[in-house]
Amino acid sequence: MEGCSKYCSYCVVPYTRGEEVSRPFEDVLTEIVGLTEQGVKEITLLGQNVNAYRGAMGNTSDIADFALLLEYMSEIPGLERIRFTTSHPKEFTQRLIDVYDKVPQLVSHLHLPVQHASDTILSAMKRGYTALEFKSIIRKMRMVRPNLSLSSDFIVGFPGETDADFEKLMEMVVELHFDNSYSFIFSPRPGTPAANLSDDTPYEIKLKRLQRLIAQIDAQALTVSQSMLGQTERVLIEGFTRDNAHLLGRTENNRVINILIPPSDVNHPQVDHWIGEVVDARVTEVLKHTLRGEVAHALA
Repeated sequence: MEGCSKYCSYCVVPYTRGEEVSRPFEDVLTEIVGLTEQGVKEITLLGQNVNAYRGAMGNTSDIADFALLLEYMSEIPGLERIRFTTSHPKEFTQRLIDVYDKVPQLVSHLHLPVQHASDTILSAMKRGYTALEFKSIIRKMRMVRPNLSLSSDFIVGFPGETDADFEKLMEMVVELHFDNSYSFIFSPRPGTPAANLSDDTPYEIKLKRLQRLIAQIDAQALTVSQSMLGQTERVLIEGFTRDNAHLLGRTENNRVINILIPPSDVNHPQVDHWIGEVVDARVTEVLKHTLRGEVAHALA
């Protein structure tokens, strides 16, 4: 789907891309079936607010919501993993949470932009939810997926943000244990309501806040990665590293992992057949931003 109908006070998307438009239900499923028939194992659904999906179903007046689309996708043979980005907390319904309990193909990794944790700032952003409501979503998600890996978007230095507001953000980051983020200092976009708000916080303070936020999330990410050491993970092989000595893959919780090609396969004429496969790999080393691992078997 494309566009956005939320009109957050800082965002230009509704003005530049229009309001939310969903592709027809059957069109999406037909494309996914075609991809899986070509050997695709993982599908990522995209949209500015993809979980606001409302797709027309054939020639009827029925409309499919995002939860129904995911349920139908789970019945497609050969599809092993489903991801989606980016979603909006206002559209994260109980129906969608329940799907995580029914559809094992949905990865235990969620990118759900919160932007802030101060209700004062969230109101000024016109996000349409409170910090408590966001926390409730994550609490419910972790009831059905205890090992959920959580990433988000954060805006630091929004007009009017006080030290107390920022501390609320840091408290949420620790409490919910985000392990990845896209974090930025507020930048006014011409034509948006937030561009006209008074902003008297010095840039140096905003930068220090951002650096502190990123350092905390990086530390939490490292903790998650270290907990994976010695564990066997399901890894989708996406290609090779630049030196061609390692397979480049991605774990279910969105970690990049470099897997040493077994010596017996280095010169194997069909070594490319690793690409696109989902394999079991044991994590052998944790680096700052990546993992290293090994597979249990060579190509036949």
